[in-house]
Amino acid sequence: MIKAKKSLGQNFLVDKNVSRRIVDSVSPQKHDLIIEIGPGRGALTRLLSESAGHIIALEIDARLVEEVRNSISATNLEIIEADALRLDWRKFLTDARDSWARSRQQGDERPRIRVVANLPYYISTPILQRLIGHHDLIFDMTLMLQSEVVERMAAAPGGREYGYLSVLVQYYCEAKRLIDVPPSAFKPVPKVQSSVVRLVMRERPPVEVTNEKSFFALVRAAFAQRRKTILNNLRAAHASLAFEIPIEQALARANIDSRTRAEALSIADFAALHSAMAQE
Repeated sequence: MIKAKKSLGQNFLVDKNVSRRIVDSVSPQKHDLIIEIGPGRGALTRLLSESAGHIIALEIDARLVEEVRNSISATNLEIIEADALRLDWRKFLTDARDSWARSRQQGDERPRIRVVANLPYYISTPILQRLIGHHDLIFDMTLMLQSEVVERMAAAPGGREYGYLSVLVQYYCEAKRLIDVPPSAFKPVPKVQSSVVRLVMRERPPVEVTNEKSFFALVRAAFAQRRKTILNNLRAAHASLAFEIPIEQALARANIDSRTRAEALSIADFAALHSAMAQE
């Protein structure tokens, strides 16, 4: 039996009931192209292959690539040895969608790209950010993450969990926490609690901003030091943000108290502040 590599943050899902609950929540359809990140020993892969149209599983560990290829003989499965952090996601997703679309019979429903992943905790946030960057290509994502990360993603303004990741996720996605998964569902047993979250990509964001890059630079700067006020954080980042209007004036225009901390601001508040700062 293949042993988990600590250096890759591997914890293999071994609870069959949990695996079935996750796949049932995904409910893969024949017109779905499933991108599975980190199939491990294939606990989810095998179940997904029973009903999905096509699956491409990305695995960094060559040992596991070989094991899944040998243990799952589904004709609708490809397994590729790849590092999800180094992948050119836009090219990969576009090529995968177009290739599978050409192979399907005419008259079928338009293929949907859906991501399923049991992400190692140490790379979960960077991979999530990369995937959200290609929100226009992805229909939804069902992810198993550290519960703390899921709490941050779904947090509302005002709490200590609310931060940059909350704004990023909720701007592009509708987030729903599905199930909590105990450490006993994995081998080796992790020291943290896990949760499964479903992120459905929004057709349009809940607020309108003129420049998403500068909007998220503003949000990141606002949360730079959580104990500082919005005024002090933005003063420190004013030069890098490249807004010419004084911070105090922008806050006044957006009806935001300069003594407020970033965690108290909603996405709409950030959008109003961004709009105010972009005005001359």
